[in-house]
Amino acid sequence: MKKLTYSLLLAMMFMFASSATAATKPGSFTIGDKTFLLNGKPFVVKAAEVHYPRIPQPYWEQRIKMCKALGMNTLCIYIFWNSHEPQQDQFDFTGNNDIRAFVKLAQKNGMYVIVRPGPYVCAEWEMGGLPWWLLKKKDIKLREQDPFFMERLEIFEQKVGEQLGDLTIEKGGPIIMVQVENEYGSYGTDKPYISAVRDIIRKSGFDKVELFQCDWSSNFTNNGLDDLTWTMNFGTGANIDHEFRKLGELRPNSPKMCSEFWSGWFDKWGGRHETRGAEAMVDGITQMLDRGISFSLYMTHGGTNWGHWAGANSPGFAPDVTSYDYDAPINEAGQTTEKYWVLRKAMEKYSGNWNPQTQKWEGSAKLPAVPKEYPTIAIPKFELTEFAPLLSAMTKPVNGALKTFEEMDMGWGAMMYSTRLPEITSQSVLTGEFHDFAQVFIDRKYIGKIDRVKNEKSLTIPAVKKGAELIIIVEGMGRINFGRAIKDFKGIVGNVTLTTETDDVEMVLTPKNWINVAIPDDYETAKKALDMIKGVNDRVASGEVKGSVPGLALTQGYEGSKKLADIMKPGYHRGYFNINKVGDTFLNLENWGKGQVYVNGHAVGRHWYIGPQQTLYVPGCWLKKGKNEVIVLDVMGSRGERTIEGLEKPIIDKLNLEGPQTHRAEGQNLDLSGETPVKVGSFKAGNGWQEVKFDKPVTGRYICIEALNSHWNREYCCIAEWYMLDESGQRLSREPWQIAYADDEDVQSGNKNADKIFDLQESTYWSTNRGVQFPHTVIIDMGQDKTMSGFQYLPRMEEGAPESIKDYRIYVKSEAFKF
Repeated sequence: MKKLTYSLLLAMMFMFASSATAATKPGSFTIGDKTFLLNGKPFVVKAAEVHYPRIPQPYWEQRIKMCKALGMNTLCIYIFWNSHEPQQDQFDFTGNNDIRAFVKLAQKNGMYVIVRPGPYVCAEWEMGGLPWWLLKKKDIKLREQDPFFMERLEIFEQKVGEQLGDLTIEKGGPIIMVQVENEYGSYGTDKPYISAVRDIIRKSGFDKVELFQCDWSSNFTNNGLDDLTWTMNFGTGANIDHEFRKLGELRPNSPKMCSEFWSGWFDKWGGRHETRGAEAMVDGITQMLDRGISFSLYMTHGGTNWGHWAGANSPGFAPDVTSYDYDAPINEAGQTTEKYWVLRKAMEKYSGNWNPQTQKWEGSAKLPAVPKEYPTIAIPKFELTEFAPLLSAMTKPVNGALKTFEEMDMGWGAMMYSTRLPEITSQSVLTGEFHDFAQVFIDRKYIGKIDRVKNEKSLTIPAVKKGAELIIIVEGMGRINFGRAIKDFKGIVGNVTLTTETDDVEMVLTPKNWINVAIPDDYETAKKALDMIKGVNDRVASGEVKGSVPGLALTQGYEGSKKLADIMKPGYHRGYFNINKVGDTFLNLENWGKGQVYVNGHAVGRHWYIGPQQTLYVPGCWLKKGKNEVIVLDVMGSRGERTIEGLEKPIIDKLNLEGPQTHRAEGQNLDLSGETPVKVGSFKAGNGWQEVKFDKPVTGRYICIEALNSHWNREYCCIAEWYMLDESGQRLSREPWQIAYADDEDVQSGNKNADKIFDLQESTYWSTNRGVQFPHTVIIDMGQDKTMSGFQYLPRMEEGAPESIKDYRIYVKSEAFKF
């Protein structure tokens, strides 16, 4: 019996060793003639972009199976530097950050992996994935060969290599490609920097795997390295042949891949929920697959920007919402959508193998079954009865000059700034750079807000007596994740001035002696504040504490004390709900103002009543049977009952705006009579950038673009991007640009405002409405006079450039146009 058992044991050990060897058998992924080669055979990458930190770890496998059931063979992932190194030299590869576990889970489910380790990732993620603590070195140059930046980058990539370096395909792992940097062409031109990043990634353990870089078809040559594979990024509706034409001319034998095919788009606070049609998405994918072109569908499943991870777009400041639903085939909660089923049906045709010789797909395989979705539950309305003022969470104050979050060693949260004012006998204008949402109080009375989203920088305040206390509470939102503005300090940046006029004399005051107080955005801070106030309340209720207690007014809630000053309304609210079964839910925050929500210690994201997102997704794996805790940080104060309920379906498309989304005041009409255009001409039909030179240099601040008609006599017009050129023919910075006027903007079918013409996104565009007659005009305010030699214009990316302008007139002035 013992001998038999021993023999059986040896046999089992042999079987296990054999299967382990097979599972880790080295392979190859290389570049062939017009095709990728997987283990020497033609291979078309059908990748699903998913981001592990945006998905709760217990749900990873279900999401991976959902992607595979769509007909995908690969997962594409970013590596988020700031998530893995939240503080300098403090690395985290556990839980939702366990990238090694995610990649091995992909391999377990028969999926290959494309890794995109940055250092910059964009992704509508806080600071584009760069850690905020880099900004503690105020003069740092990001995404350049700044010594400190490159030193920290190399350390981080080495840590990534320790996690994933042995999981590349030639070592038996599923990783077939690794990306170098990300869309650098929309940031600058710097091949030496890109080369340095490439070398760091190779040294980090990715020396044998295929390296590639991605960009747009209009700029990929600016930073393209000869020894890297080049891929293109573009969205649904794009002219496929046009997007790959230049690559085909430069590298006729290179395989083609769209490394980001945008299935939808991201949402911003105060904008309409973005959607893209399933038909256009499927049409683009089938066009590529019919040509043997590889792709990665960005996003196949978007997920959620938990806590403070939502970034902000630029130019201007347009913070992203918490939901990263992205109108993707798999929605935020991991459920199938109409897009999913339409795409799955189309992908069945391409489940076999691509033959480059015949240019056809051969054979077929049945797609895997779609995995079961997690259930959703409703939670009855419950009240948040406990309250602690925001200022009860204050940290140690620092006196002196104004300090940013970074100077106070804080990544996310709010800052309170206070100072004493001299007597000011008339109203004055308070001005400064407030990043991002400032509330102003004088002697604890609320005066008003300054919202960076609206490009506000000033506020009128009343006359004050000597010694009046000025308090400014500034909440930071996501750091800008796109363009040159990613160096985005939080808090008050620079000085605050008060300007007043007395007897026709303008006086400017610049307070220097401030008290700076940091209030971090984290669960521990919120819980500590609530527990402290609750402890005081409990002692008062029990009679343990009697008489006058310093600060007791802070504990009485909104209704409990009329003495409670306006400045105490921002704060933390806590309540509880009980459930008998666990499931995903969507917490309805429509009664609340603006801030952050924590559920059972998990930061589930930002809320803001302006919308379009009104609910926050809470995965069932973060809930428990019985009692569950909810804390709402509201920096504005609740807008009604302090109650919440859990819904079975999200509300992500409801706006509550204070004013119009358009750039034309009621009754406003542009008067161009007497104005002389600096250029009159016609644009060519079709896709791609067009450049026009003025007859001689012109100087001005305001640019008026007048579209007289469109090609094919369509009834409305569109512009995707617009640049002005300096005297040497180089593009002027568009960071300070604003739209001063637009005669018409389509904000009903989508966010097609005029500022889309300088949002650094070639797939978005300004559009007028159908039925509104030509001419159409838009005026750009560049902020100051510039001397210009011409301009560049980009029509829409779709085939044929629909609604592109034909005849035009351009006007340039130093003073504002007449209305």
